[in-house]
Amino acid sequence: MSTTAHLNLPVIAAAQSQKHVTHNEALALLDVVVQLSVISNSVTNPPADPAEGARYIVPAGAAGDFAGHENKIAAFTAGAWEFLEPGTGWAAWIESAETMQVFSGGAWGSFSSVAGLGTDPDTGGLAFQQEKTVLSEADSKAQSQFVTVDEELSLAGGSVDSSVLIPNRAIVFCVSTRTVEAVTGAASYDCGLAGEQSKFGGSLGAAEGSNNAGVIGPQAFYSDTAVRLTANGGDFSGGKVRIALHYFLPVVPQS
Repeated sequence: MSTTAHLNLPVIAAAQSQKHVTHNEALALLDVVVQLSVISNSVTNPPADPAEGARYIVPAGAAGDFAGHENKIAAFTAGAWEFLEPGTGWAAWIESAETMQVFSGGAWGSFSSVAGLGTDPDTGGLAFQQEKTVLSEADSKAQSQFVTVDEELSLAGGSVDSSVLIPNRAIVFCVSTRTVEAVTGAASYDCGLAGEQSKFGGSLGAAEGSNNAGVIGPQAFYSDTAVRLTANGGDFSGGKVRIALHYFLPVVPQS
């Protein structure tokens, strides 16, 4: 059976019998992917009694019927799970996190109409979102930039360091956080640096949706520096927190 180039919708053939079957199949696929909104992107085990039409983005490490379908869209239709492979540029509203994500580089990541999407240098997958506002640019390509970069961290052990770094010579104003999946094991967490555990916030909320704008007096950093989340009241056994770095970055003349 022939299908369309982008959504793989079945095409009715000339003189085909039971045309309504192919037509209805195409409508069902459109119903799944158009105006895409999923319940969650962090559910690793399929719900026991999903509602008809329930949709999820399958995370890494999924089990049961979701196993082996990482990053695919799982849709419960006619009593069974159907898995759709997203294409580059597909966007989805994540209901549990109240945020948009876009598929690029083989992975889902944060979405913004002005975002540049960073890729993990090791895997090529989408690892973080970066927004950059260029305040000025000289003929030599010297720039003054305000930058926001974020990353979702999966929590385990006593502390977790970010992969995105505060860059050398950045002037930091804030590191903000949002708990996108409830923290387990620890009663709360601190957001800071190695040696300054709660620089950007202490005893932050473990419940899903808890958030904090960890503003500081502008501070210059003179080496690439990771942000550290530290568990309080026990080690992390699960949960996810999105961090966002807010800083000013001067770019030296390029010529």
